[in-house]
Amino acid sequence: MKDLAALEALTETETVLVTDTGFAPVDGGDVLDVPSDADAEALTEALQTNATIRIDFPSFADGRGFTLARRLRQMGFTGHLRAKGHVLADQYAMARRSGFDDVEIDRALATRQPEDQWLARANWRDHDHRSRLRVA
Repeated sequence: MKDLAALEALTETETVLVTDTGFAPVDGGDVLDVPSDADAEALTEALQTNATIRIDFPSFADGRGFTLARRLRQMGFTGHLRAKGHVLADQYAMARRSGFDDVEIDRALATRQPEDQWLARANWRDHDHRSRLRVA
């Protein structure tokens, strides 16, 4: 998906899914929407679901969703975690390291930050400070 026409043809919804391999259409399925300020312990029952847990990011400056995702993984959630909303390409590696499987963004953001900007951060395992420290 290197151009706007390809992005427009991707999906008829208003959102686009960002994965380690690029943009993809948003899949349907069972989704449990959770606000970024939710209490992880209150979601214990949700950890048993087969639904995708989608955590809202109301602002790119609001990092509570990263903390919530990490906490859910620490509590044993092995299902699908999706960030949705105002997540920037620069934050993609952080989202993946926090436990998210993918990120759902709106078309406007996908147009401003095209697929190649997200793909530049898709090798998130090799580009974190811990891997650089291990080499030293």
